[in-house]
Amino acid sequence: MTETRAPLITPVLVAGCIIILISFAVRASFGVFQIPIATEFNWPRAEFSLAIAIQNLAWGIGQPIFGAIAEKIGDRKAIIMGALIYAVGLVASSMAVTPEAHQMLEVLVGFGIAGTGFGVILAVVGRASSDENRSMSLAIATAAGSAGQVFGAPLAEYLLSFMTWQNVFVVFAAAILATLALLPLMKTETIASKSELEDSMGQILIKAFKDPSYTLIFLGFFSCGYQLAFITAHFPAFVTEMCGAIDPSGTLAAVGVSTTSALGAISISLIGLANIAGTLFAGYLGKTYSKKNLLAAIYTGRTIVAALFILMPITPTSVIIFSIAMGSLWLATVPLTSGLVAHIYGLRYMGTLYGIVFFSHQLGSFLGVWLGGRMYDAFGDYTMVWWIGVGVGAFSAIVHLPVKEQPLSARTA
Repeated sequence: MTETRAPLITPVLVAGCIIILISFAVRASFGVFQIPIATEFNWPRAEFSLAIAIQNLAWGIGQPIFGAIAEKIGDRKAIIMGALIYAVGLVASSMAVTPEAHQMLEVLVGFGIAGTGFGVILAVVGRASSDENRSMSLAIATAAGSAGQVFGAPLAEYLLSFMTWQNVFVVFAAAILATLALLPLMKTETIASKSELEDSMGQILIKAFKDPSYTLIFLGFFSCGYQLAFITAHFPAFVTEMCGAIDPSGTLAAVGVSTTSALGAISISLIGLANIAGTLFAGYLGKTYSKKNLLAAIYTGRTIVAALFILMPITPTSVIIFSIAMGSLWLATVPLTSGLVAHIYGLRYMGTLYGIVFFSHQLGSFLGVWLGGRMYDAFGDYTMVWWIGVGVGAFSAIVHLPVKEQPLSARTA
């Protein structure tokens, strides 16, 4: 009898990719609003930076919560809750006129991202995939987030050219709600081993918390959040203000990129575009090679790229090279980290366990965004924040090396 191989592309994967794509397109655009909002209200840079930082922290807090909700009452109900909260947060933010109001409302946006982002969607995709396809499925879903980043910031920049930032927020809220039409496709059976089914969520959590490898994975994900959130929130403004002038007769001007502001938005898009290839390649390598060693290599690469960039003059060429190089390493950590958690601790409570690890990522995100704004206001540039990112990247490369990649059930059997 001919063995039938499980398909890689499934309705669950397609629907999950579209939801993540739209959710992350909106999330990745917030850096574009940094200057317009601060200019309209005459706020210090730190005020809106703190709002984005709170958004990232709320996302991290909400991730294990939505993971647990999905595992208790169903994935689709968790996604509905997330989309509704996301949309309400965006619409309410469009009416906010004080820093405190923006900062409070970003809690809703952060929780909305948690309900429509990696934690819930990757858990569904992981459970719907065969063992052979899981690494690539997680990589494809992660790459969809990068695809959202490709057009999220430029789309926001384009919309801002003929409408107010308040109206852009409302348009984005409508787009988030439109993803709910895909929920009928997000149906999967829970696939778990006998030992996983015998353990309650509390028992699995206790086992994970007692395992030093889980702690190392948790600590290692911190720098990923720090670097990504800082760049997403501040890089457009950084490029606008710090980059050398664009040659009006050069290639960039010829394709319509004539200002450093436009280059700042395009740089986020380039990062997302390069990351699609980088994430898919990481998922492909994760099928064969040690995930912890791949993670250590990625963090080492990020550390080197960031250090070289800040040491060199900031020019349009260096911005483009940096965006492509960093983009190739951008979210490549996500399918490897989520796949590592699933491999070691099983699929049954993957959403909750990955959600807790992701909280470390978002602690880093909060610090990266907040420090970016505070240090810019204090020193007039982002240099110190960049060097902190270099240091935490090196730390993450080191802490992944001692992780024991063997499944916990095999180690404790």
